[in-house]
Amino acid sequence: MRAIRLYTILIVGSLSSSCNKGLEHLDKKINVRKEHSLSAELRLFYDLRSLPEYATNTVVAQVSSYDTTGKNDDGFSGKYSFLRRNADSTLVIFEKKGSGVINRIWTPTPTEDTLDFFIDEALTPTLSIKFSDLFSGNQFPFVAPLCGNQLGGFFCYLPIPFSTGCRIESRGKKIQFHQIQYRLFEEGAKVKSFTPDLSTDEKEALDKIITLWNKEKKSVLDFYPESLSESVAFELKAGETKSILNLNQGGRLLGLELDPASAFEGLSKDIDIKITWDGEKTPAVFCPIADFFGYAYGFSSMQSLLLGTHDNKAYCYMPMPFDSKASIELVYRPGERNDEKPVKIQTRIWYSTEKRDPAIEGKFYTHWNKKLISVTGQPHVFLDSRGKGHYIGTILQAQGKQAGMTYFFEGDDSTVIDGDLRMHGTGSEDYFNGGWYALMDKWEGKMSLPLHGALDYSLPFCRTGGYRLFITDKLSFEKNIHHSIEHGPVGNRFPVDYTSLAFYYSDSPPEAAMEPSSELSTVFLPDTLYIYPQLMDYNVFGDLDIKTTWKYGTGGQSYTFTPALDSWLRISLKEIPPGKYDLYLDVMKEPFGCDISLWQRQTPVSDWISTFQDKEERVKDVYMTAIDIREFKNTLTFRFRTDKIKTGFILNRIKLIRK
Repeated sequence: MRAIRLYTILIVGSLSSSCNKGLEHLDKKINVRKEHSLSAELRLFYDLRSLPEYATNTVVAQVSSYDTTGKNDDGFSGKYSFLRRNADSTLVIFEKKGSGVINRIWTPTPTEDTLDFFIDEALTPTLSIKFSDLFSGNQFPFVAPLCGNQLGGFFCYLPIPFSTGCRIESRGKKIQFHQIQYRLFEEGAKVKSFTPDLSTDEKEALDKIITLWNKEKKSVLDFYPESLSESVAFELKAGETKSILNLNQGGRLLGLELDPASAFEGLSKDIDIKITWDGEKTPAVFCPIADFFGYAYGFSSMQSLLLGTHDNKAYCYMPMPFDSKASIELVYRPGERNDEKPVKIQTRIWYSTEKRDPAIEGKFYTHWNKKLISVTGQPHVFLDSRGKGHYIGTILQAQGKQAGMTYFFEGDDSTVIDGDLRMHGTGSEDYFNGGWYALMDKWEGKMSLPLHGALDYSLPFCRTGGYRLFITDKLSFEKNIHHSIEHGPVGNRFPVDYTSLAFYYSDSPPEAAMEPSSELSTVFLPDTLYIYPQLMDYNVFGDLDIKTTWKYGTGGQSYTFTPALDSWLRISLKEIPPGKYDLYLDVMKEPFGCDISLWQRQTPVSDWISTFQDKEERVKDVYMTAIDIREFKNTLTFRFRTDKIKTGFILNRIKLIRK
């Protein structure tokens, strides 16, 4: 209790200066609301104290290229990618009347065609720009890090406000995948419409974002320089609950760090975080620490602007206002680690005495939803909540229960707000600003950006994960919100194990919360694993020609290997957990098929088998050998035996079944 009493004394002693700074912030909030403008919208990206504020009487929605028939042609043909075709064959892809702002434009298929933005009553374009230049950084003010491309997706977060309306036309004959998210302001709103010639204030705001977001080591003081802090170090034992904060006066939490982040790694995810406001019966946050800070399948992963892990510290810089009480507890569930050794933890908490203004601010809540096995026909629900508020973030770990390609990530997100369908996406990686899963240098591995990223991607484990923060594009609701995502291309038929965490602010606490347990928190490891050639890590010895094709129906690419004399192909198995497996090959038997054998380093582990046949045939399960994968035996080498006729080998997939 000593640390908590000292912490309270520090808060009370700094009450006067903190309140003065709170009043200064209130003035800023009032000024922001006087006029909707580019500079005001940009401020929201670096002055995050306004994140809890409601966007009252506004409507957030999205125009996208999704297949309105419920199938999966979400941009492939371009049939659903425009509102109408003009007489000159240009395509209208966005059109809204009234005052508002475009917050986000996304596509995985930018073209060199020009986009014309007609803002307000303009008869000629206010802005004309190549579609690709929205994301290239070559045309100011569409610059990084607000605009760019990674993970297969191209994104633009530069706000484009309009006073009486906005229309976007593409001069191209065809446009494919895209999403355009916007907000319509309250009636009578005063708006300074967008112009590409930025004012001094607008340029300064953009520079502040660039400086902050590109800073390698950010801290809570970069967002809230006036905050107070207190550190507590302790040992947490199995079966024990530790209170790391217990305050009985109103204010707001501004930052939380836990050190070391590695203490919460592992497959069991058995240490939880529990945050409660104002004596409410349902915790505002109750989930494994690993899930809260964006770990993926037992390992730290996420490094976003406001949440994640960095330098072996778990951090959260989301502002959390409350009225009279705040409690943070860490819970170490017993019986879920093999050793159950105590865990040494150091916590640091930042706080302000600026109380919540219930008229304009919501409280911070999360919804942890774990489904061990999905229900056919039902999407996975991120959040189903009643009250007034706004949705500001999603973390998803998505695990297929059917080995093979990650088809479950074909599923679209869907958002119903106040009874209306406001948003419908075009695919799961698209929701996270990515695109084209399972392709090299696209959505095929973990990567973190300020507002979005991939937590993991593994074809052997048939799993992935992503996160997205909604800052200027937060999903506002006056009465209720239902936010969900499909698993599979059509009908929610792909069996999955999904773990999601939704972040939102609301005037109403959740009615109930799912309680973490060993069954719900343990990472699932499948017994059947597929290695697809397109993402396997391999080395070549000798002269080996490699060509790729999609035509053999595996869901991924097949590789044709044409070896010269004494050529080898070595594949890394470091991603595969140690153990004993039966190994099968999915191959094509061909009139040119050569003989192959498998080795682990200098030891043969299979006999020679022939892939020769007069007529082409796919053979899905060719048993090759039993294999033992260990720290020093985690490679697999293909050796080839050829002649003038038998010149090559087509590999579709490698299958491993754990014994």
